[in-house]
Amino acid sequence: MREFEIVDVFATRRYTGNQLAVVRDAADATDEEMLAVAKEFGFSETTFVESEGEKPRVRIFTPAEEVDFAGHPTLGTAAVLFGERDMEEVTLDLNVGPVTVREQEDLPWMEQNAPEFGGVHDTETVAEVLGIDATEIDDNHPVREVSTGLPAVIVPLESLDPVRRVSLDREAYDEFVAESGAKVVHAFAPETYEDENDLNARMFAPYYGVPEDPATGSANGCLGAYLVEHGYFDSPDVDVRVEQGYEIERPSLVRVRAGRNEDESIDIEVGGKVEKVAEGELT
Repeated sequence: MREFEIVDVFATRRYTGNQLAVVRDAADATDEEMLAVAKEFGFSETTFVESEGEKPRVRIFTPAEEVDFAGHPTLGTAAVLFGERDMEEVTLDLNVGPVTVREQEDLPWMEQNAPEFGGVHDTETVAEVLGIDATEIDDNHPVREVSTGLPAVIVPLESLDPVRRVSLDREAYDEFVAESGAKVVHAFAPETYEDENDLNARMFAPYYGVPEDPATGSANGCLGAYLVEHGYFDSPDVDVRVEQGYEIERPSLVRVRAGRNEDESIDIEVGGKVEKVAEGELT
């Protein structure tokens, strides 16, 4: 038997945020078993803790395949381990390499890898993917690929209205990601549902079996790097509250901090609340 916990990550309260199953004692689980369990849970991701030593070895599966990195599984798995170890810091050994999570301000925060900036995409093509008009994409900033471990296409929209109206064209999406290194499309706008928040975002990744994600740590980390790189707020540093998931009735809040360090590379931290929902055993 394998024990598991279900937590809501980037939650505003219980039963919000992004659901995650954390499966323990998975050292002898096969890749096929992990994928089958991830499909059974049906969440955006499920994590499998293969060892729990100094640097716990963790693997991440979507319902479609294994991924090297994803934000809310990293944060949620660390929060589960925090609860059992009475610690304030843990470094997880992921496929993408070590990722450290720390407790700060009563929230778990993860350090993401230094961003890599990829190509710029045509607004007409991306607008077709999102089912909106190209004029609703902010032409002051590029549509660009960014990766901190899982590449995402960051799409700046003019306002909240087109964010609400996004309706992914699956045929156009499939054609787009076939030619792109990034399979995640992350659209955002500087208008929000909640006055205390700074940005609203939606993330789409059908390629990974995730039609729409309610809260995305990796893509919002990429967003933080994008905001710094392209001077979105006319500042070398950003500290923003990103709301996500409102359109699919899973309201979420992702905290993002990013800024340039002395060697001009960009440091990124992503944090959020984690709520325990359930625990059990796989039989």
